[in-house]
Amino acid sequence: MPTATPEAFRFKTPFAISRGVRTETRVVTVRVMRDGREGWAECLPYPRYGETVEGVIAAIEALPEALTRSALQDLLPAGAARNGVDCALWDLEAKAQGRPVWALAGLAPPEPLITAFTLSLDAPDRMEAAARAAADRPVLKVKLGAGEEDVARIEAVRRGAPDARIIVDANEGWTADLYAALAPHLVRLGVALVEQPLPAGKDEALAHMARPLPVCADESCHDRASLPALKGRYDLVNIKLDKTGGLTEALALRDAARAAGFGVMVGCMAATSLAMAPAVLVAQGADVVDLDGPLLLADDRAAPLRYEGSRVWPAGPELWG
Repeated sequence: MPTATPEAFRFKTPFAISRGVRTETRVVTVRVMRDGREGWAECLPYPRYGETVEGVIAAIEALPEALTRSALQDLLPAGAARNGVDCALWDLEAKAQGRPVWALAGLAPPEPLITAFTLSLDAPDRMEAAARAAADRPVLKVKLGAGEEDVARIEAVRRGAPDARIIVDANEGWTADLYAALAPHLVRLGVALVEQPLPAGKDEALAHMARPLPVCADESCHDRASLPALKGRYDLVNIKLDKTGGLTEALALRDAARAAGFGVMVGCMAATSLAMAPAVLVAQGADVVDLDGPLLLADDRAAPLRYEGSRVWPAGPELWG
């Protein structure tokens, strides 16, 4: 039977998005033992999707002892609990066979990636200062979603980081009218795309309006079953393992999204290197990579991912996979 343990990791500085401010992130560490070997992984229960740490732990610990990745897909829905167990089972299989997960999954050897670096939602002057401190990073992801002052925030970020590629994340904080009003200004300021401007389930307006600023589905995209409703509304999809329910579905969603004509972004929750490790495999060849979770934390796992600036290397076997 899998075991699950709650853990907390502090942010370097308070982390703010349109839904609130946090000083720490609470994750669940999952372990699966078999034949003297242990596979492990990490998931992050997300209140936006009705998840709690306690609920995720209960769902994991109710699973049967004789468990396969294939059976797991039917035992738990897409979400954090399945993600933790799925990735732990991949790690266990890699250790049992003495082969890396990328080889087990039939993937090419993973390469280092350039990740976006996230700037928290704040007053424009403080966001300008944060952008100036991160101006050497090639891609900045800017948290927005607080209304018409968002243009002032991006103008401030652009002053602070004149050469960076900028993407923005509204976290469901805009209306259709606000997107239409803001998009031309953001395009003028060199913004490349916006994540989830409208609330999931209330995004039908995107199908009936011009999208001068490309739109990426985040909260509206969980697994392959999400894709049909996104056609005509979104230009890209953001794949996060805590939404897909693990590496198994994330790889399938990536392939299905590309086949359906969507661009691919691979993102993360605010989590440690253990959560990023399987996502690095999914992010190979992605249009946008946003795997900076450990860079925002004051603490990380032992044997963490190697980051040099915005470049992140695949995990070593001492961490995962």
